[in-house]
Amino acid sequence: MSARPPAVEALTPLEAAAEVEALTDQIRRADDAYYRHDAPVMSDADYDLLRLRLQAVEARFPDLLRPDSPSLKVGARPLEKFGKVRHRVPMLSLANGFSDEDVAEFLARIRRFLNLAAEAPLALTAEPKIDGLSIAIRYEGGRMVQAATRGDGEEGEDVTQNVRTIAEVPARLSGTVPEVVEVRGEIYMSHKDLRTLNEKQNQAGDKIFANPRNAAAGSLRQLDASITAARPLRFFAYTWGEMSALPAETQIGMVQAFRRWGLPTNPEMVLCQSAEDLLAAYRAIEGRRASLGYDIDGVVYKVNDLGLQQRLGFVSRSPRWALAHKFAAEQATTVLEAIDIQVGRTGALTPVARLQPITVGGVVVANATLHNEDEIARKDVRVGDTVIVQRAGDVIPQIVGVVLEKRPAHAAPYRFPHSCPVCGSHAEREERESGKTDAVRRCTGGLICPAQRVERLKHFASRNAFDIEGLGDRIIEDFHNEGLIHSPPDIFTLEARDGGRLAAREGWGVTSAGNLFAAIAARRQIALDRFIFALGIRHVGETTARVLARAYPDAALFRDQMVAAGQGEDSEAWAELTSHDGIGAVVAEAIVQFFAEPHNVEVVNALLAEVRPVPLVARSTSSPVAGKTVVFTGALERMTREEAKAMAERLGAKVAGSVSKKTDLVVAGPGAGSKLKDAEKYGVEVIDEAAWFIRVGEA
Repeated sequence: MSARPPAVEALTPLEAAAEVEALTDQIRRADDAYYRHDAPVMSDADYDLLRLRLQAVEARFPDLLRPDSPSLKVGARPLEKFGKVRHRVPMLSLANGFSDEDVAEFLARIRRFLNLAAEAPLALTAEPKIDGLSIAIRYEGGRMVQAATRGDGEEGEDVTQNVRTIAEVPARLSGTVPEVVEVRGEIYMSHKDLRTLNEKQNQAGDKIFANPRNAAAGSLRQLDASITAARPLRFFAYTWGEMSALPAETQIGMVQAFRRWGLPTNPEMVLCQSAEDLLAAYRAIEGRRASLGYDIDGVVYKVNDLGLQQRLGFVSRSPRWALAHKFAAEQATTVLEAIDIQVGRTGALTPVARLQPITVGGVVVANATLHNEDEIARKDVRVGDTVIVQRAGDVIPQIVGVVLEKRPAHAAPYRFPHSCPVCGSHAEREERESGKTDAVRRCTGGLICPAQRVERLKHFASRNAFDIEGLGDRIIEDFHNEGLIHSPPDIFTLEARDGGRLAAREGWGVTSAGNLFAAIAARRQIALDRFIFALGIRHVGETTARVLARAYPDAALFRDQMVAAGQGEDSEAWAELTSHDGIGAVVAEAIVQFFAEPHNVEVVNALLAEVRPVPLVARSTSSPVAGKTVVFTGALERMTREEAKAMAERLGAKVAGSVSKKTDLVVAGPGAGSKLKDAEKYGVEVIDEAAWFIRVGEA
């Protein structure tokens, strides 16, 4: 700045607008040179003067403060709370592999799904799996407009202002870009930056972070964005969500486009042509792990061809075309001090090992799973034993063996209880239809068991169910023990019954109580699949809940049909329930048993008086088969049965395993049998495979 600029007070609105544009450009170029190329173009003093000048002009002319202003990189007005962002394209997790055999099976599954011969070419990318915090950053017209955490995959937290403070995340993309670009990647912290941060934290008497991931997550989720701005966060882009147009036809081409647009990408990414190539890349990256300067916990493989990715689609919450090959689990030895029995929401008695605390993989472990009584007997685990504890990534720590030479003389074989440790009811192992005994012993007390009631409440409020912020496990236990909450509907009547008591609790206050009531009120509208999952029906996980929500798009309809299905296996409702793909007799029976219990129906009715479950929206509403129920039968020639199912679901259709009066379309290939006869019986439209491709516009 060679000449003294005019006083801010003397600027006209037009002069101020021009100066904001010039200052913004200068600061961005300085940031790019400093953070991306390690080649500063000005002194710190001159840089600070530019920023102070920009802040002064924006304060004098607040209309000129743009959402992507560099001034927000050093601080922003503290947010009262994070808003919620519904992902337009779900942010799914990856399936894990832990061995060379898992990688071979992953490739074999892809070839089976696509009906690819063993010698047919199949290229995949391999890249480090960053141990950070997943983020989705949306650009419109090249400008950043929103950033959100993954959350539960369907809905995340709005952290836009915080992400704007991260120097490596461009506020505006370079070059020609699609109108809508939602880039996804990982926010992380380097080892060097963590050491520097912890030194500052220690000097200030503040919290010391245990590892880079915790530091990155804690730094991003600050209500005051100026705290985030002061933390050395970094970013790698590696995938995408909603895109108005794709700039490439391959995974590696997309990442190259990200790089052209000014987004940081991982230089370790390579293209592989075989299982041998993948494993070689895995071992090469593992060998450089210590020198990368940031934490990784494995290598991610992705099918390179985007057309094949689309054909492969997704299973549950993971893409079929990707695998996270995790590094070997870390192990340590410690002493088993006790075995406690926890009672879950379905009555399952689960043994938990209480350990002398030990650090495994950078995390202090004091508890580990022992799975069930058969596992304890097989490993002959005894209280007092020195045990080998293993932890891999986010997997719950487990005991993998006993150091027998260190076993105390007094250590006795563990006797698993045959009665519930909470309510005293008999605990039994059920006989399966196959004749085998269930590995899990369950309390038969049902809802008379306080532990089951509490665990159902915890499940109801948990992250993938109602996700009620501030209503954690300990709060639920306290509220239940004090008689404030007995069943899920009580959560939504808590404020009306409170009368100021919550604010008067020790450690609470008006603000804390108000925040909890607001969080509860925010969940009075919820996706139907989350509502069904939250009920805690045995065998009904997130995937099955989604199937049910698509099949019965109204909560009251779902309730009525499940009650009707309990009238017998010859009932129309039972036939309809078991026709849905993925719902067999065991799952159907568990659902029917749940709704055969009058108390459960009362709970559902009371909930529906308090909350409004929202039907799922089909991902592809423009498709002619969106919302239709489709059955595939007979031999398919252009696609495998799995591919047909994935394709139909991608287009918004529901795939059923049998034909009923509610079936809309049957796609029949050669050799179609009883399902074709059922279609004729119910008057359901039948087309062949070629007509299917014409119908969906992919002929």
